[in-house]
Amino acid sequence: MVHRGPDDAGLYVDEQVGLGARRLSIIDLAGGHQPILNEDGSLCIVFNGEIYNFQTLRLTLEGKGYRFATNSDTEVILHLYKEYGAACVHLLRGMFALAIWDVKKRCLFLARDRLGKKPLYYWQGHGTFVFASEIKAILHF
Repeated sequence: MVHRGPDDAGLYVDEQVGLGARRLSIIDLAGGHQPILNEDGSLCIVFNGEIYNFQTLRLTLEGKGYRFATNSDTEVILHLYKEYGAACVHLLRGMFALAIWDVKKRCLFLARDRLGKKPLYYWQGHGTFVFASEIKAILHF
């Protein structure tokens, strides 16, 4: 998947999940490294896309007391999820596919934009669940 994100790569692994990200840096070139964890490490996100209204959403979250370590739209989504749960996707304007791992609940949340501009493919079988933004990544599994 290097061709999809030549600027950066990251990995999060625990006992139950592994999240990997390749990144084409557009927003917050220096601080937008993924996966991103929230301040207490209870949520982890990988994200592909762009959220057009993230600055407005960020201001709302800052008004609720959320603090940000980056200037990225990705971190905004992470805090929105903590505040609103799965309903957070209704606030997002843009093109996206995302995965959020809730460490405490041991739950994986996947979502994509309404029109599917950013793809999200998945496969489940043999006790395994695999997802990616490109079908080729799953076929290699």
